[in-house]
Amino acid sequence: MSNAGPTPEASYRVTRYTTAARLNHMVTAASLVLLAVSGMALFHPSLFFLTGLFGGGAMAREIHPWIGVVLFFGFFGLFFRFWKANLPEKGDGEWLKSGGAVLGGHEENLTEIGRYNAGQKLVFWSMSALILVLIASGLAIWDEYFFQYTSIDTKRIAVLAHAIAAIVAICVWIIHLYAAIWVRGTMDAMTKGSVTGGWAWRHHRRWLRESIGGKSADGGNVTPAE
Repeated sequence: MSNAGPTPEASYRVTRYTTAARLNHMVTAASLVLLAVSGMALFHPSLFFLTGLFGGGAMAREIHPWIGVVLFFGFFGLFFRFWKANLPEKGDGEWLKSGGAVLGGHEENLTEIGRYNAGQKLVFWSMSALILVLIASGLAIWDEYFFQYTSIDTKRIAVLAHAIAAIVAICVWIIHLYAAIWVRGTMDAMTKGSVTGGWAWRHHRRWLRESIGGKSADGGNVTPAE
């Protein structure tokens, strides 16, 4: 593998996300958190006190499905922005097998990574599937509008599927957040819209090369750091 090219010390920044993409992500993330909190409040009596954040039990139950609609369309926007960049590639298997090197901060020794690594792709596709399950099962048990369209047995299955999908989605979200905090400089992508050249070189070297060469599908711009 060739290491020719920019070095981590190079003083430039690379555009990672546009303002529109970051706003899309923030709306999706906020709706997911609100859904998780309101859903847990309705899930078990010991967590019912959380409904106070939404104005009480009746209000929490009323707005929970609407927040779900916001989440669905928010993630729908993210999906069509980034699904191509999350398609499986040849080097993904190697990345997954090299968990020690990744956790130890030695990704520079692995196959060059594009815009997303295999872990990020797993998060993307798992959340895509989970949100589809959540919206489908949620509609099946949204009795205010869809009571007559599903049987009692269907509702029971939907409640179980909804609860399981929600728990798994919360776990995936925690992993996603932890990884973003663990890898220093990653949060800049969402807070500033860009990352340092060193970060891009270390974690997503092929994407950096494509950005510098003007071949990046997302049109990433490389600019001098301030």
